[in-house]
Amino acid sequence: MKNKDEKPPTEFNIGFLLIDGFALMSFSAVVEPLRAANLISKSSLYNIDYYSINNNFSRSSSKAIIESSKTLKEMSHLDLLFVVAGSGSSSFNNASVFKHLRQLDKQGVTLGGVSGGPVILAKAGVLKNRRFTVHWEHASGMAELFPDLVIERALYVKDRDRYTCAGGIAPLDMMNAIITEHYGNSFAQKVSDWFIHTEIRPSASPQRSGLSERYPRATQAMLLAIEAMRNHIADPLDLDQLARISEVSSRQLNRLFREKQNIGTMNFYRQLRLNTAQKLLRQSSMKMIDIAQATGFVSAAHFSSAFNKQFGQTPSSMRSSIR
Repeated sequence: MKNKDEKPPTEFNIGFLLIDGFALMSFSAVVEPLRAANLISKSSLYNIDYYSINNNFSRSSSKAIIESSKTLKEMSHLDLLFVVAGSGSSSFNNASVFKHLRQLDKQGVTLGGVSGGPVILAKAGVLKNRRFTVHWEHASGMAELFPDLVIERALYVKDRDRYTCAGGIAPLDMMNAIITEHYGNSFAQKVSDWFIHTEIRPSASPQRSGLSERYPRATQAMLLAIEAMRNHIADPLDLDQLARISEVSSRQLNRLFREKQNIGTMNFYRQLRLNTAQKLLRQSSMKMIDIAQATGFVSAAHFSSAFNKQFGQTPSSMRSSIR
């Protein structure tokens, strides 16, 4: 994707690779918000293409046919590609598709997976050192097949250049987060209202309580900032970017965090990142440098110093005590 401090181009190019047997609900929930964004804005904010593997169409689990815009080999100029798959993804084994996904990764294209899509991304080898989620149907099987990968039981997860989603109607929440980053919360809320989806769930639902319950004193602007922080653990935003997403000034956002949480905005953000690092230490076998990068620290030394300051021990000593 583009640099996080850049606005998207007039047309943000998103492709959908539909694997036969994909769930129609998951597909609709991920693509319809983009169509609605174009309709509401009366402009072409998002350019959408559909891809199939062998034919000029893909067939959903309910036998619905989606015609392809282009063939797999004609993928070009993409900013983001979503792989949308269903229950058959565990047995999917197409070397050509895996190779193509790796090529897109090398080209800098952001990759995403919906429902069973993350299984295919994992098989292609493009989820290494990335946090991700998957539909609960596939979670236990993936844990066995890929013990070194970091699976989270969440609605959706954004980790740098990867978007993964559990499927069902969860893509509505994920796409709200994407549209919010591109065009702000007010416009994203209009898109959600279009689908009578007025209660936007945070990315970590339902494994944790909602943000408003975890932070009962937080204002709406703060909740928007916290959700953006959670979606940018590995690629931290700066205060101005958080303020833009929250639709308040940087000074006001900082004042709110100090008033409601007794801590500055960016210190609160760092605590979130370090809490994620602690979780990765406990639940994965990732190397220290990989954990540092996955939580937005420029070096292992910087990470170790910040971790020791928050938890009273170094990451290495904590991992040793766990073992």
